[in-house]
Amino acid sequence: MSTAARCPAVLIAAPASGQGKTTVTAALARLHARQGRRVRVFKCGPDFIDPGWLQLASGAPVHQMDLWMTGEADCRARLHQAAQQADLILVEGVMGLFDGEPSAADLAQRFGLPVLAVIDASAMAGTFGALAHGLQHYRAGLPWAGVLANRVAGERHAQMLRESLREPEHWLGALLRNPALALPERHLGLTLASELGDAMQRLDAAADALAGTPLGQMDAAALQRWAVDFPVPDPARAWPALLAGRTVAVARDAAFCFIYEANLDTLRALGAELAFFSPLADAALPRCDALWLPGGYPELHAAAIAANRAMAESLAAHVAAGRPIWAECGGMMALFEELVSAEGESTPAWGLLPGRVSMQKRLAALGPQQLALGDQVLRGHTFHYSTCATPLAPVARTARPGSAPAPEAGEALYRQGPVRASYFHAWFASSPEATARLFLTGDLP
Repeated sequence: MSTAARCPAVLIAAPASGQGKTTVTAALARLHARQGRRVRVFKCGPDFIDPGWLQLASGAPVHQMDLWMTGEADCRARLHQAAQQADLILVEGVMGLFDGEPSAADLAQRFGLPVLAVIDASAMAGTFGALAHGLQHYRAGLPWAGVLANRVAGERHAQMLRESLREPEHWLGALLRNPALALPERHLGLTLASELGDAMQRLDAAADALAGTPLGQMDAAALQRWAVDFPVPDPARAWPALLAGRTVAVARDAAFCFIYEANLDTLRALGAELAFFSPLADAALPRCDALWLPGGYPELHAAAIAANRAMAESLAAHVAAGRPIWAECGGMMALFEELVSAEGESTPAWGLLPGRVSMQKRLAALGPQQLALGDQVLRGHTFHYSTCATPLAPVARTARPGSAPAPEAGEALYRQGPVRASYFHAWFASSPEATARLFLTGDLP
């Protein structure tokens, strides 16, 4: 009989984005993995990019946790399973500790995860202590692990920061300012770890730096101070095999890489066989009944997409045969007639939807969204730097949690023939029935 599982766990948070959460989480995971410990890492909130760095650091798959999008039951089940297998569980927060509804703090309190605050101390001294105190005590009952100072100028600066704390025992050390420890970024966040030949060397350098701090010097016995009991989750409900006997082709390469592993698991649980392919490198689709074009960076690979006319013809034949396509964000962008860069340069795309997509230098949309398909609702989010201009009329729109769809609000869902496309990124497990509809021929959006 399954019982509660106990394992050291910590949620790495910060007062805001850009403080170094991902670097510290990855460094901590890499440090303990190098020492032979089994480390499981999760990412709080919707995120496709950070998990790649965290997976490389830990050597284990990284899944998302969000009390709204993935749901409390899913979070509980994943934590319990990880605790049965791991020596250390790390959860990287999102934005600031109390930002968002639900926030990283909500997740920490729901599951009793001690919070480790990472604070960029590069432009402060005594205020560091006030900020740490506020993060710890702003909400009563928040489990607390301690605080790590990041981007510190030197030993004297670190000493001032430590002396500013009201509770010195919560000092977990300082990482000195070092550009070599920064993970490279671009408009959607960090550069993908898979794109950098020296990604592991960067993680090792960060782990080496962390090894000199009190946090980095904690051994297996010391980690037990953060041990958490994770209760047995409720039994998962069985999903109907609505996609049994069907093969779903999944685009996966440098241009189309925003894929939740849990979404692949959902398709398999629905009975689908998955066939992966590269729209950049392959000349044709694999044999399939339906197609998923996930998000990614088509704007960075527009020339390669335009040059692969054989793939464009294969996609057109798929549509002509009436086989479904679900395209989200970057996948949808490539389906239009042209991609226009932020500098105004136009490149032909696949031309399966009328209109153009234009990149811009400012964020166009960000936040949780939900999409109603019949009597089912898919949860997910939106995050993009482009806009589209098309004569197509939306057949539906997404809405923010707790709100009803409204004209000109939310993300449009377009349909032309068997193609359904939107900027909306769906979390398939939130509604297996609605997910199946995206990959079946039918009259619903």
